[in-house]
Amino acid sequence: MTTRRASRRRTLKIAAGAAAVVAAAKSVQAAPNVVGIWKLAGGSMTDPSGKKVGVPYGPRGMGLVSLTGDGRMMAVLVDGRARLPDGAKREYSSYCGNYTFDGSTLITTVDAASDPSRMGSQQVRKVRFEGERMILVPPEREEGGVKFRREVAWERVSTNSL
Repeated sequence: MTTRRASRRRTLKIAAGAAAVVAAAKSVQAAPNVVGIWKLAGGSMTDPSGKKVGVPYGPRGMGLVSLTGDGRMMAVLVDGRARLPDGAKREYSSYCGNYTFDGSTLITTVDAASDPSRMGSQQVRKVRFEGERMILVPPEREEGGVKFRREVAWERVSTNSL
């Protein structure tokens, strides 16, 4: 009878331990999956007071980002208007490299870029999701002594990467 009680206790301890492991696993949320092809869906640029002062890459921005499952990415963005207002400069950016994503921050180590100053740099973007959209938030950008906050919204086109 003593062995039967000891066996029962061991079984209960094992079951309790297994239940604790399952509960812990459920409480840890997996990082959102960023792998795939994403198209530019919009964005905003705000001044320090929070006032919207523009749209990154103009009112008709075009862009694609491809993030692979093995940690490689490429991005290309451009002001897609056929004609720009007189004196306006067309915004354009492209770069690629290996990336890491921890669920809230995307870091790309750049190994090719349209802007040579980005070569070898780490491009850091805070990431959040709003429904099906991925919102990337780069560090603030200073222009004319004023710091602007930019947010760029992406919609997934495919769960496969290029």
